[in-house]
Amino acid sequence: MSKRLKALSLMFFGIALMALPLLAQEGAQAAELGKSHADIFKVSLIVGGAIITLAVIAGAFCQAKAISAGCEGISRNPASAPTIRFLLIFGLVLIETLVIYALLITIIITMVQWGNYGLKA
Repeated sequence: MSKRLKALSLMFFGIALMALPLLAQEGAQAAELGKSHADIFKVSLIVGGAIITLAVIAGAFCQAKAISAGCEGISRNPASAPTIRFLLIFGLVLIETLVIYALLITIIITMVQWGNYGLKA
């Protein structure tokens, strides 16, 4: 098993372990009508947190890789520095835009008022 796969597995295990208290149910309160709304809200918080976490990790990795490749390209051919710099900044803007889209999706998921949509138990 590679180091990346081990680290990724450990991260998912940690996220699942941290989510267990949110998913714990009490027997007396499980029969209440509003309980399903609370369950959906708890799951939406977990999904929203997972989305933004994975987006930030992927965005940071891609930005580091792009900066590294840009610096290497400029050091190999200094005459093409303006072109490489423009493409590097353009790529970083697109990567950061994807992370911002993930943030907006997370905000939408976590801020939805689930009780207003007619969800029945």
